[in-house]
Amino acid sequence: MQSVTNTESSSMFGEVLNRSLGELINLYPDGWRFLVEMAGGQTWLLIVSILVVMTFIIDFTFRSSIHLVNRLLKKRHQYFLKTISVSSTAPISFYIWLSGGVIALVTLLSHFSVLTDLIPHISAVKSTLGIIAVAWFAIRWVAEFERYLNQLQTVEQKWDPVSIEAMGKIFRLTVFVVAGLVVLSSLGVNLTGLIAFGGMGGIAVGFAAKDIVGNVLGGLMIYWDKPFAVGDWIRSPDQEIEGTVEQIGWRMTVVRTFDKRPLYIPNGTFAHISIENPSRMSHRRIRETIGVRYCDVDKVAEITDAIRKMMQDHPDVASEETLIVNFNVYNQSTLDILIYGFTHTTDWVTYHKVKEDVLLKIAQIVADKGAEMAFPTRTLYMEDTVQIAQTERMGS
Repeated sequence: MQSVTNTESSSMFGEVLNRSLGELINLYPDGWRFLVEMAGGQTWLLIVSILVVMTFIIDFTFRSSIHLVNRLLKKRHQYFLKTISVSSTAPISFYIWLSGGVIALVTLLSHFSVLTDLIPHISAVKSTLGIIAVAWFAIRWVAEFERYLNQLQTVEQKWDPVSIEAMGKIFRLTVFVVAGLVVLSSLGVNLTGLIAFGGMGGIAVGFAAKDIVGNVLGGLMIYWDKPFAVGDWIRSPDQEIEGTVEQIGWRMTVVRTFDKRPLYIPNGTFAHISIENPSRMSHRRIRETIGVRYCDVDKVAEITDAIRKMMQDHPDVASEETLIVNFNVYNQSTLDILIYGFTHTTDWVTYHKVKEDVLLKIAQIVADKGAEMAFPTRTLYMEDTVQIAQTERMGS
């Protein structure tokens, strides 16, 4: 019993375990003596076993309570509060067992008077692991909160997924830095000297790793300016970059090309090239040139009027956008008619179906007007003198 009462713990769970064990022994002295006899007089073994059982009971009670709270929050649609309760389960459970294990270990060392000099260091390690548990909770909560905002974005369109991901990464990085500094401080490291050394070392590292720094800053600019997001189709007229964005990291962006190859692009590259984002287009353009024969020149005006009306009445063509149907060029073998318009859809597959329908309707209009599509032809004119010479030779 003396080994237990001499055990010091600064944690809430340690105090609960110590107090609860002491009260149980005082309330049931006969039961305690019976248990000691059952343990063969090994008080330390009995105390450690009781500590383990009590730790299990506290952890089980905590997890059951959190499970009940989660069900209640889900029933009341309090999803934000649920992110906190879900994120805290594993870190708090870890800290409960950490406290119980530390108390059991200190009890053993105190009972056998072995390595008692390590007890203060064990307490320091427990404090450090407690800080890590808090950082673990913060990181888990950020992940849960990101999922919550993404679900909210799919329903209400209030949040930008790229901004959500950027905030999550920045917050996680902040947690890592702050937790690292606190851990180093708890281990007795002089943070003032470390920060001063880090300032000078940062300059040297900046020169040595300027490409890495440039890529990280490029990633921040992508998150800030949002020229594209995950899932967007992008292309660059400056470089051979075209495909769908799969991932935007701190150092590089992964683009899946249309032949299904992954393309890894350092984020610093985007500061020096132009990027097109076809995924954000409002319409898709139809631009075609239809050629009819020269012998159908008298039908061209009727054909252009009919095509123009068809385009204006087509349900999938955006009549409010620029629409041009005009006889445009006297070509070598054709009378060219320019057809220029936009579709409502931006989907690549649907666009081609609409374009096919428009082209087939144009072909039908040309046929209905008694004209034909032109193809390359040549007309050979014979001089009269050549024809006379040929006639004389045939007569002789």
